[in-house]
Amino acid sequence: MDTPADYPCAISPFEDGGQRQYLTRLAQTDAVRRYKRTATSELDVHPGHVVVDLGCGAGLDLHRYAGLTGPTGAVIGIDYDPQMAALATQATKHLPTVNVEVADIHCLPLNAESADRVHIDRVLQHVTSPSGAIAEAARILRPTGKLVCTEPDWATLAIDHPDADLSVTYTNMMLKHVIPQPTVGRSIPRLIQQAGLTVTRIEPVTALWTDVVAADGVLGLHVVTERALSAGHLTAAQARSWIDHLMTAPFLATMTLLMVSAQYENIDLAIG
Repeated sequence: MDTPADYPCAISPFEDGGQRQYLTRLAQTDAVRRYKRTATSELDVHPGHVVVDLGCGAGLDLHRYAGLTGPTGAVIGIDYDPQMAALATQATKHLPTVNVEVADIHCLPLNAESADRVHIDRVLQHVTSPSGAIAEAARILRPTGKLVCTEPDWATLAIDHPDADLSVTYTNMMLKHVIPQPTVGRSIPRLIQQAGLTVTRIEPVTALWTDVVAADGVLGLHVVTERALSAGHLTAAQARSWIDHLMTAPFLATMTLLMVSAQYENIDLAIG
């Protein structure tokens, strides 16, 4: 019997070497472009500000912050992965106000109250302690500072398939065996408040995929299916039925992310 790998597929973020391409592809999707524009607006960066991007990856957002902070400001990118930090350093080497450091988000090499703006984007789903990471973000934030954090809720992942049980099995595989903190998106407002900040806005963002190859590059359809097959969560027949339909029929998948803005001032909550 053929295996799910027989179909052409994109490099998955869940495979070695796929993370940079995953981040680039995801940044190019309409949903991500929309919420990044909203996140940038919410951060309200001004010339002279110090902006810290926690989990900066390949540095895709650092250029924008450098332009907003200007020559009197500073942009600091933090990433735990030396390879990703090296890519970010290379990509921003022409920007004198940008500095990229390899560091643990749970223990930042930054002084208390040293940042005007802190940005976190789809990072806490991968960390050991989301609450610890947010507490660190709150520690480095100045009293007049702002935090914007966007995270997915993988429990909302819905992939169309005639066999709804297979869709549920796939989502459960992501929840239990693939993503370390799969439902952190819904927890962000609570964790932020526990860190002493005031939530000022909660914005749900719906990611929509109708191109199966693009979705494969983000959701890891082939790789996760193969893992489910190897672990006995799917039979060979189920795995083949699942991939056959996804790759040949009209495709649709959705997932919700939560973008949460916060600061120390007490102002009214807005739910968008």
